[in-house]
Amino acid sequence: MTVPGGPSPPTPSGAAPSARARRFDAAQLRLDTWNEAQYQTNWLHEAHRTGIDRDEPRAKVQATIETLRSLEMYWAFPGSDSVEELARLFAKGEHERLASRAAWMTRQLVSEAHRERGGAPSETEREEGSAARREDRDLSTDRRHGRRPYFELLIVGGLDAEERADYRRLLQAARRDDDEFVYDLVFAPTFQDAVIACQVNPAIQAAALRYSYPFGTANTNDIFRRSLEFIAAENPARTYGLARSFTLAELLQRLRPELDLYLVTDASLEEVAEFSGKVFSRTFHRHDTHLDLHQSVLRGVRARYETPFFDALRRYSAKPTGVFHALPVSRGKSVNNSHWIRDFGRFYGANLFLAETSSTSGGLDSLLQPTGPIKKAQEAAARAFGARKTFFVTNGTSTANKIVMQALVRPDDIVLLSRDCHKSHHYALLLAGAQPVYLDPYSLPEYSIYGGVTLDNIKRTLLRLRASGKLERVRMLLLTNCTFDGVTYEPERVMAEVLAIKPDMIFLWDEAWYAFAGFNPMLRRRTAMGCAARLRASLKAPDAQGRHDAWRSGFEARAGSDEDAWAGERLIPDPSRARVRVYATHSTHKTLTALRQGSMIHVFDQDFDSKARDAFDDAFMTHTSTSPNYQILASLDVGRRQVELEGYELVQRSIGLAMSLRRSVYEHPQIKKWFTVLRPADVIPASHRASGIEFYYDPAKGWARMDEAFRADEFALDPTRVTVHVGRTGMDGAEFRQLLMDRFDIQINKTSRNTALFMTNIGMTRGDVAHLVECLAKVAQELDEKVAGMSGAERRAFDRRVESLTRQVPPLPDFGRFHARFASDPTGATREGDMRSAFFMTYDEANCEHVRLDVTALDLVDSGRELVSAAFITPYPPGFPVLVPGQVVSRGILEYLLAVDVKEVHGLKPGLGLRVFTEQALAAPGGPGPCGGAVPAMAQEGRR
Repeated sequence: MTVPGGPSPPTPSGAAPSARARRFDAAQLRLDTWNEAQYQTNWLHEAHRTGIDRDEPRAKVQATIETLRSLEMYWAFPGSDSVEELARLFAKGEHERLASRAAWMTRQLVSEAHRERGGAPSETEREEGSAARREDRDLSTDRRHGRRPYFELLIVGGLDAEERADYRRLLQAARRDDDEFVYDLVFAPTFQDAVIACQVNPAIQAAALRYSYPFGTANTNDIFRRSLEFIAAENPARTYGLARSFTLAELLQRLRPELDLYLVTDASLEEVAEFSGKVFSRTFHRHDTHLDLHQSVLRGVRARYETPFFDALRRYSAKPTGVFHALPVSRGKSVNNSHWIRDFGRFYGANLFLAETSSTSGGLDSLLQPTGPIKKAQEAAARAFGARKTFFVTNGTSTANKIVMQALVRPDDIVLLSRDCHKSHHYALLLAGAQPVYLDPYSLPEYSIYGGVTLDNIKRTLLRLRASGKLERVRMLLLTNCTFDGVTYEPERVMAEVLAIKPDMIFLWDEAWYAFAGFNPMLRRRTAMGCAARLRASLKAPDAQGRHDAWRSGFEARAGSDEDAWAGERLIPDPSRARVRVYATHSTHKTLTALRQGSMIHVFDQDFDSKARDAFDDAFMTHTSTSPNYQILASLDVGRRQVELEGYELVQRSIGLAMSLRRSVYEHPQIKKWFTVLRPADVIPASHRASGIEFYYDPAKGWARMDEAFRADEFALDPTRVTVHVGRTGMDGAEFRQLLMDRFDIQINKTSRNTALFMTNIGMTRGDVAHLVECLAKVAQELDEKVAGMSGAERRAFDRRVESLTRQVPPLPDFGRFHARFASDPTGATREGDMRSAFFMTYDEANCEHVRLDVTALDLVDSGRELVSAAFITPYPPGFPVLVPGQVVSRGILEYLLAVDVKEVHGLKPGLGLRVFTEQALAAPGGPGPCGGAVPAMAQEGRR
């Protein structure tokens, strides 16, 4: 059976990838291999006991042990020593004990019981009886509560077995019963092994680099190919001795900046002085006591573990405070003393109410002017996210966007922004009185979604503003990174080339859905804060000015003012003039651990204190409640702790789950007939994919090197966004979303006319993905049966519906222009507009009328009348205003609104139609504002 329409699924050709190649990451392969070891050693034991054929299970056990040898060298438990124990038992033919030990190790690993010990099993625990007793005790407790946090310390150096044992013994002796954390040791013999260990083992929180070790690994397991490709792409210098440790430290810092790095050396003080303090937290001489290293490692982890505000709030909650102020609910008294709402208290628990207070004293702090634990918590967040300053926001990123806009933009400033950005930005522009220049992103009408704004578009817009003498008025570039559908920009290149045209440009990157990206080395390359730091470093490089001057003299001589030449050239900013002024807003609660509305503003602005601080403080005061929710603030503090200690692991896991979902949709025989996952080639035009990467997974070719796309392409696709094309099912995106919720209790948010977006996050498990795949399979099976039972007429109707969803898609309109009444320069080459005046002009009802959204509106446009929007019109999806006040309503926009079959359109009143300006209002003589009619006093005051 064939179903027409939609993108074609990958067509298998040639040999399928091996089972190992189909696994995305080493951590999952490791768990799967230990489970296989448990099964296979039991099989071998049973074969030996019963006398049946033992050749096959022996071969499988031997292969599994070899795989575990290549994997366990990068983990502390079970670790290489445990694998060698299994190998010895296998060689001696002790099959019963082999099966018992393999089963014990696997259960300890899967249950995470080894984390309670903070070390490999002791000699007594290796004995059968002690191990069994330990296992029984472990399985009777909840291992995720009441234990000290566990991590692993990497020791890099060519140590033999005796030296490794000495390290373990000496660091074990340094431990104290009151240590806050427990840890075990991992040994990496080479430079490459150290990098692989930090990539695949997220439990590593610190590394001690010794003074002598080779570069290359002897490990040939193909699962580590991506790790070796990462090292090759970073192109580390082939140094020796102390310089090699420094090179490795720099690479580990780029890979996982949260790691604490220590240098252990026998070099002279003069040699060490050249490197110390740059990337190492502390340097030790080889003869220093291991107690110093032990205490330093614990102190480094403690610095990330501390949660200043959460700790302060817990201490405050433990006080028997008498409340003679606001909040009867404080300490739960108005709830607990009630006869009617005690169920409210039982549902939420006591601690929520014990922590509910309006106090800013008693060890707490004020969000509006923090000097204590909130200030420290924000400083810790800035460290975690790579910002110079971070500010907590308790009423969502919509408010964060308005704070940044008001702080940095003045009335009549020009702001360049993507027309598909979040509606809060449009309202923020209106409040600030700035004039927007809307940039059209590339469109994907076949999927009813937009991509990103091309760099060519941005540069040409700036060049035209410069040619029109308006460049001085340009204040900010605002882009969404990444978009709802997962399209990520290359911020470093965008900012560098824009600064070559406009050296004082301010950048606001809306990363509402991208807060998690800073904790993965591939995704971090495209975060605002990461790119700002690299851009600043490149501008400060000793040869930066010389490179710019040489390029500029040659380029200007051949290009002059030719727009095409400037747009086609990779521009280099002038280090003597360019200022790195970058802001990012995060909906922390959307992708990290935080309560709803918990958001952050991150700042990397080298002129913040001198040019922006006072205005920022005023804007923050304007939009921030004097009664912020302390639970939200505490959750932001705790969420920061989590990402600094396990963000790398959780983000990597969420990427792996998204890849598993892709593979399942591509390969499941029933699912792939009805559903297809959009690939990078479907979402990003080839002209913006220099890497040539077309897919992340292909059934015939396996996994692609998506890190190449993140290094080279103008746009890359966030791997945690899995956009599934549903058009072949005959359901539109909204209907499919409702089906998932009503029948399977699966919640998704973003849909288009024929797609549904599934996002994996740091809270998801393999079970969540398995449940989704089962549901998709059930829907596919039901569709098979439904279509097979259709009559000829029913099948023709079904095919017409599929045709409508997959080929008869509505066009995605561009912004067009502001009406001449609201355009700053109606006859010029640029299209900035006075949206604020248009908005306030609607306060007078006589200026507005409604036009039915049907053929009537089309006829009016065709007759020559310019319909001008008097409202924000925002269909969901796509969820951004397709019309703003003062914008000309083009025929394309009308056709889109008529064709898009969504039930929710903000700003469009059912039965009335589009709210537009009357022809008389648009023709009226000018008044106090540029729009002519009476402008409220508040609007007049804002126009200075």
